[in-house]
Amino acid sequence: MDLTDTLSRFDEFYKNQSPPWVIGEPQPAIVEVVRAGLISGRVLDVGCGTGEHTILLRRAGYDVVGIDGAPTAVEQARRNAAAHGVDARFEVADALDLGDRPAYDTVVDSALFHVFDDETRAEYVRSLRTVTRPGSTLHLLALSDAGRGFGPEVSDTTIREAFTTGWVIEELAETTYRGVVGELHAEALGQPVGTRVDEPAWLARIRRV
Repeated sequence: MDLTDTLSRFDEFYKNQSPPWVIGEPQPAIVEVVRAGLISGRVLDVGCGTGEHTILLRRAGYDVVGIDGAPTAVEQARRNAAAHGVDARFEVADALDLGDRPAYDTVVDSALFHVFDDETRAEYVRSLRTVTRPGSTLHLLALSDAGRGFGPEVSDTTIREAFTTGWVIEELAETTYRGVVGELHAEALGQPVGTRVDEPAWLARIRRV
């Protein structure tokens, strides 16, 4: 995977249209994670997009930073937070090089993991390990291969194999991911453009050891 090219395409997406994963609110599955009290300590929202989860967590009183590799997404996230009157922090950052010290106790990944190929996914997991400490938790929401082609999809096996060394998967459950049908996926989904859909997804709680 050429990550530079991928990030450029994502950035153009944000510049020229509303991406299908931007729904103007947090993903219901992530809202339930927060309601369940499964967030603790300093939080990283990785692949934050337009910032809905960072805003959700900041409103709940968490010390959180949202990062994305697409500068336009980060600009939109900052405007989004300001419009909601929330003092949230966003940064442009490379998910494959998150830093060299364990700075976070919880990581939230909503629909980033599933965009990577096998090689890049391994780099990403190593990067996550570098910025978390033993006992830290990753909450991972990814589109399931049981879906209809709304976006990149992964199997439960892919998730399990990615987190075999240095991690323990405490829970891996079926859930849904909410999106908005765009022109690219309208035919595959059999839904008109602009329709909201809830597609099959995985929600994993993964502990760093």
